[in-house]
Amino acid sequence: MTDQPAPASPAPDLFTWEFAADPYPAYAWLREHAPVHRTRLPSGVEAWLVTRYADARQALADQRLSKNPAHHDEPAHAKGKTGIPGERKAELMTHLLNIDPPDHTRLRRLVSKAFTPRRVAEFAPRVQELADGLIDRFAQRGTADLIHEFAFPLPIHAVCDLLGVPREDQDDFRDWAGMMIRHGGGPRGGVARSVKKMRGYLADLIHRKRAALPDEPGPGEDLISGLIRASDHGEHLTENEAAAMAFILLFAGFETTVNLIGNGTYALLTHPGQRERLQASLAAGERGLLETGVEELLRYDGPVELATWRFATEPLTLAGRDIAPGDPVLVVLAAADRDPERFAEPDLLDLGRRDNQHLGYGHGIHYCLGAPLARLEGQTALATLLGRLPDLRLDADPADLRWRGGLIMRGLRTLPVQFTPEG
Repeated sequence: MTDQPAPASPAPDLFTWEFAADPYPAYAWLREHAPVHRTRLPSGVEAWLVTRYADARQALADQRLSKNPAHHDEPAHAKGKTGIPGERKAELMTHLLNIDPPDHTRLRRLVSKAFTPRRVAEFAPRVQELADGLIDRFAQRGTADLIHEFAFPLPIHAVCDLLGVPREDQDDFRDWAGMMIRHGGGPRGGVARSVKKMRGYLADLIHRKRAALPDEPGPGEDLISGLIRASDHGEHLTENEAAAMAFILLFAGFETTVNLIGNGTYALLTHPGQRERLQASLAAGERGLLETGVEELLRYDGPVELATWRFATEPLTLAGRDIAPGDPVLVVLAAADRDPERFAEPDLLDLGRRDNQHLGYGHGIHYCLGAPLARLEGQTALATLLGRLPDLRLDADPADLRWRGGLIMRGLRTLPVQFTPEG
């Protein structure tokens, strides 16, 4: 192992509430002085943090870093503290974030059909309908909390529609998802209870769709029905795999987009020059700046702070640090995406940034499957907000806003705004 020179300044505190509000100075210190850094997480688990862009890309694609928690050399105090709370007891472990090839290849192939450009484009009118309908509820009031009234419900209802959850059941999903967000950085029990309820519902929904009577409509074009058809036609998809797949698409597909919309709107409200630039572009009927702008918002303050867990399957060296088999490795996307060795003026928000191969959706075989849908939702949400509420402004001191303290995701608890009421 290569010795690293002693830094001139002490290591910053990680995972405090102050850190959650603005982690970027701490990540800059780590990139410079300890780019692969071993730390004890709030859960008690010891893990390696990877913070430089080049190292992050290497780690995200390194086949020696497994997604399967079975490779974690867990000490007693860390038992069950990696991954999503409750997923083990609910038998939801066999999803894309926890498996490697060949099972990962097989399951990803089955689901990828739902996220082709054509399917996502067909979904665009529904996303626009959701965005307008949610704004209709508060547009005449002049104030809103954009997290709870807009950024949160939009992707929940969108992903439920995609999965095939009946409209009359979607409020239950909203409640369970809300519990996950509220307790993501706190007690794991609330999240685990929601996961258990969601698992029971998904098992029942799979049975109902599969057992549809012959004289009633059979499985439709929704994703759960597609998984059932694949299973019934020799793809060897177990019921646990189908439930786990539906669960992780919901879990990964809603909170990331909540944070994309919330963080993105907050960044625009605190960078008025960039916000006005985007509004002028949209008013002229141009979408190019919206497309590059969403990518820049993903880079600048993205919804996923750390990539999900990886575990070394054999000894390896990364940036001069020796990583032992069984060690957890967490790639810090938020740090890599502000690496000055990769991005010019990385702390500057530039909606027109062209050279922007950010890692907000990951890299390699685990690149986010739902990225096309998330982009659609983010673009639609921001364009609709800025178009319908053109004088949207923050209704709080930025210093008073609170960020959720979870390990993987980065998002605001609330985003209070004011605007001129419609009508």
